[in-house]
Amino acid sequence: MPDGQTDDKTRVFLHDNYLEWCDNQGVPVIEGFGIDLMRIDAGPWDLYGMNGAIALLKGRDDFNSIFCFELPPGSKSRPMQHIYEDVVYVMEGYGSTTIETADGQKHSFEWGRNSLFSVPINSRYQHFNGSGQEPARFASVHNFPFLINLFRNEEFIFDNPKTFPERLGPNGYFTGDGQMIEMRPGSHQWETNFVADITNFELKSWAARGKGSSSLRWILSDSTMGCHTSQIVPGTYKKAHRHMCGTNVFTIDGEGYSLLWYEGDEDNIERVDWDHGVVVTPPEHMFHQHFNTGNTPSRYLALQFGTVRYPMTWAKKDIWSGKVDKSVDEGGAQIEYENQLPHIHKMWLDEMDRKKIPSEMGEIFDEEK
Repeated sequence: MPDGQTDDKTRVFLHDNYLEWCDNQGVPVIEGFGIDLMRIDAGPWDLYGMNGAIALLKGRDDFNSIFCFELPPGSKSRPMQHIYEDVVYVMEGYGSTTIETADGQKHSFEWGRNSLFSVPINSRYQHFNGSGQEPARFASVHNFPFLINLFRNEEFIFDNPKTFPERLGPNGYFTGDGQMIEMRPGSHQWETNFVADITNFELKSWAARGKGSSSLRWILSDSTMGCHTSQIVPGTYKKAHRHMCGTNVFTIDGEGYSLLWYEGDEDNIERVDWDHGVVVTPPEHMFHQHFNTGNTPSRYLALQFGTVRYPMTWAKKDIWSGKVDKSVDEGGAQIEYENQLPHIHKMWLDEMDRKKIPSEMGEIFDEEK
């Protein structure tokens, strides 16, 4: 380099390669505290051969993010492969995915509304819309932001010859077979690559998180993208808790809402009403609490970087070792019912009374006042 000239890279300051990449994709980039992925616009995305948008949640972390994809009627995506991990949650429509592994085998499975799956890392795959009249829309939660910021090389991520046969699992994992791994409440896991319908899958009781609460963690393609489904039965709600940022919470079904607030700022509570396809990502250590206001069970899906098998960060290893359902008074992350803000129960009870749905929380709270 001639004397007196400076490499432009020496002037780079606080640069985010992922955000730069997003700006260069030519698709809508949506930012928000909560985002309704069923209603945002999706534009042509040449890289993937589908319509899409990029969702940047205010509470996201440094590791993961969300793409919203839409397959037009009768269409198919481009054949793809990449070394970032992602979990696909189908919000609407039906179709199929074909995966080709390094040994030349092809595995196909059919998905529909509320299917959940993960393509094993760097396997070649293609999505197909099974309808000639209706689009299919799904969310991809992935760790691409971390990898593009780490390597700063798209070719390394999208055109990498490295294979990972250990991630495939048994052939049945592509058609919904799996293995139940019993741990402790809140950490029971179902290992597979594909779940046909997470609304009807049997969950495991987790009473410490709230009356009638149940949950199940999914291990998909043995990845580091963690996810779990939780259910709130009618007439109840979960206990408030907090954790690190980056957990993307999707409404699956049912009626209700979530409240979010910071400790010491309880006068400023954010409310997010549920609807199918709404995702909210609580910011760092922001308390949040989920309420069922309908007469049917409500389920939500939470996705994040790190699993109970591979926590990836010290903070997640610490919270999943027992703090997740332990009271904050004992060094945990949860507010017990008896310690929650008094008006929170009254707010929920007033809504239940208005809808003429009976409360099942009378044994915990004095509801005669």
